[in-house]
Amino acid sequence: MASSASPPILPISNSQPAPAATTASTGSISSPSLAPVNTPAFRVFLSRLQESIRRSLSDRRPWSELLDRSAFSRPDSLSDATSRLRRNFSYFRINYFTLIAAVLALSLVSHPASLIVLLGLLASWCFLYIFRPSDPPLTLFGRTFSDRETLLGLTLITVFVVFLTSVGSLIISALLVGAALVAAHGAFRVPEDLFLDDQEPGGAATGFLSFLGGGASTVGPAVVMGRA
Repeated sequence: MASSASPPILPISNSQPAPAATTASTGSISSPSLAPVNTPAFRVFLSRLQESIRRSLSDRRPWSELLDRSAFSRPDSLSDATSRLRRNFSYFRINYFTLIAAVLALSLVSHPASLIVLLGLLASWCFLYIFRPSDPPLTLFGRTFSDRETLLGLTLITVFVVFLTSVGSLIISALLVGAALVAAHGAFRVPEDLFLDDQEPGGAATGFLSFLGGGASTVGPAVVMGRA
């Protein structure tokens, strides 16, 4: 009786779901898809841009000095106007860039459709090519695009938007209006009271556009590493 009361033998299953789950989880981790806004290249570019804008705006001249009505007079000749424009541009460079940017921004704000198209084009370049890591490749509508195909597509879209729509004409018109205002001010503003000895040649322009030079040298390797 005692020998017949032995405990039953439990069946043993050979299925191992845990490693499969581990493999799945490992596969999802081994190929991360970072959003472009979280890539180091994008963060470096933004920090360079903010630093460049802050440094350049700190070097601008007082607007009261730019708009001093007592310093305006008609130039005696074309060479005099050219000389005035050259000296005024060296002194008020940041103010002139700010004026052109303000005219461009005002033109875009007054045309919301063009502004939306331009922002969409800029976002496409940033998120589909410049700051997007090459792994995994770009996939749209079930098709995979290489970096060369992405660059070609964005270039064609940019040419179409700039030259075959009203966006390009709006930008060109705004830049021409801003350049005309700068030329008129530089030609009629008497620069005798301006002190240019402390101005380094190209110093302000370098600071204003340093995020395109120094930023590109830092962002470039990060993008290349992301595409390697």
